[in-house]
Amino acid sequence: MLAKQYPTVQSASSEIINLQAILNLPKGTEHFMSDIHGEHEAFLHILNNASGAIKEKVDLLYSDSMTKGERADLATLIYYPHEKLEEAEEAAVSAEELGNWYKVTLNRLVDICRLVASKYTRSKVRKALPQNYGYIIDELLNTNIGMFNKKEYYTNIISTIIHIECAKDVIIALCDTIKRLIVDHLHIVGDIFDRGPRADIIMDCLMGHHSVDIQWGNHDVLWMGAATGSRTCIATVLNNSITYNNLEVIETGYGISLRPLALFANEVYQNVDTSCFATKIVNNNVTYSPKDLELAAKMHKAIAIIQFKLEGQLILRNPQFHMQDRLLLDKIDYKKGTVKIDGKEYPLSDTDFPTVDQNAPYLLREDEVRLMEQLKAGFQRSEKLQKHIKFLYSKGGLYKCFNGNLLYHGCIPMEEDGSFAEFELQGEKLSGKALMDHAEAVARQGYYAKGGTPEKQFGKDFLWFLWCGKNSPLFGRDKIATFERMLVPEESAWTETKNPYYRHAMKKEVCLRILKEFGLEGQYSHIINGHVPVKTKQGENPVKAQGKLIVIDGGFCRAYQPTTGIAGYTLIYNSYGIRLSSHEPFDGVKDAIEHNKDIVSTSVVFERADTRIKVAETDTGELLRANIEDLKWLLLAYKMGDIKENHNV
Repeated sequence: MLAKQYPTVQSASSEIINLQAILNLPKGTEHFMSDIHGEHEAFLHILNNASGAIKEKVDLLYSDSMTKGERADLATLIYYPHEKLEEAEEAAVSAEELGNWYKVTLNRLVDICRLVASKYTRSKVRKALPQNYGYIIDELLNTNIGMFNKKEYYTNIISTIIHIECAKDVIIALCDTIKRLIVDHLHIVGDIFDRGPRADIIMDCLMGHHSVDIQWGNHDVLWMGAATGSRTCIATVLNNSITYNNLEVIETGYGISLRPLALFANEVYQNVDTSCFATKIVNNNVTYSPKDLELAAKMHKAIAIIQFKLEGQLILRNPQFHMQDRLLLDKIDYKKGTVKIDGKEYPLSDTDFPTVDQNAPYLLREDEVRLMEQLKAGFQRSEKLQKHIKFLYSKGGLYKCFNGNLLYHGCIPMEEDGSFAEFELQGEKLSGKALMDHAEAVARQGYYAKGGTPEKQFGKDFLWFLWCGKNSPLFGRDKIATFERMLVPEESAWTETKNPYYRHAMKKEVCLRILKEFGLEGQYSHIINGHVPVKTKQGENPVKAQGKLIVIDGGFCRAYQPTTGIAGYTLIYNSYGIRLSSHEPFDGVKDAIEHNKDIVSTSVVFERADTRIKVAETDTGELLRANIEDLKWLLLAYKMGDIKENHNV
């Protein structure tokens, strides 16, 4: 097979030389982000500025020749080329002035692009270039203007670009190339969905990224379950979205009509107390009318009651989930206005549930069944949602081992003594890596198994279990207190006890044991974790267990920022080591473009490599060495005459 690809001694030898050279290049930059929660503007900005790496390159090249404001303007141009080009055109008083701006800007962008491309082979850089103008950019990047006869050649290319009015397109192409080359690979460590306004925009961006992997978060698997047609997951998605008054992603992003829910809520909950179901207003810049808020509360109560019923049905048909303690509708005493939770009686704020049959509290009424069928059809027929969920399955999983690091969103469930917790799933007892592998397989089964089969039903139910199940590896708590937070005023009932993992993982020896479980024992191996916001303003450090555990959930989501005190952590792992960046809240794209206002970030290099890390030390390097070894065997076969060279190929 190799002989077909490399039919001569010369072609095989050339490839060995090429691969051996690549092994000695610096490793590519990896960018880690987590818990984005639909905050598309902040996500896109941090992706555009590569957590400050682009600004660093601009400062490196031009700190002596450009003012701070000029450097900020150039960096913003790279982030948002279309918008900044329009701004430059409007500011220019003449065609000559605009032409001079184009000339200076093109030269500066070529310099930056040449710098970020310097650690890659020319072949890899060429593949990264846009189809249009790729040849021209390649020439500009690889022309040494100090060489005899080359300066005029280079200058003429720039002049011709401006003369034939292609400067805007080439500038956009250069900016896109810089952003593509600055980060070799992107890791999303879970929770793209919920809370923020437009998770669909984030998914569109990820689908266009050149190299990305995703570790599913509990909010992601909930949407994955909704896309499969799980009524329980659909009701929960809607409950979450209405709670944060965030229906834009459902209606505008995915084109799913909520009119059936609005009509149902208006009819059934017209004269019902909905004070416990008022939505949270996270964005203070948006004004809502009292009528809108009233309808939202009715819709919220309607879907929440349906959710509690469907959850009860799911728990009853899956006793292996051990979640019987979450069956609460049948524990309500309507005369006393109380509910019994874990053997203790609590007063309820609301018992006006017109659709709940006290004798069969988990049974949906006929109108609720019809409503859920309409909503289910909306989720399953949303072409965009289905496309995004298929992408999550193709690029995602419960965990990822990559270049010595272990990435997962939630936890590796543990017992109180620090041993790996054992789950019995489908008759098999599983823990650690085996649990994660099996759980991922069942999650895939929920989407891809044949409709109407027991495998399909269990897979859909399991996606909901991963969202909030007792000590699920993505949830990591004993319960989700949705019912209690809505209806029980006594806050002691709201407690969600974390899995012992979150206590034991603070110890280096435990993290080393987890890494070993997944086959990682290198000196520079780490666990990179999301899910639990780091309370920075209370002095909590995201780097734990003597540097072996890095938690990068710092509050992308606006709803969490008062708790964390910042607006997210991101991680950069390049050939020099690992750098953690904390980010201040983002004021919006408009402010960034008009005032060159970048996200204020603070970076800390917490682990520097003794020597610059090369491709040879990465997973890619391992594959390249295997390829080189195979090619050496091919060379030997040619030389021994076992295979004849084919010079005609």
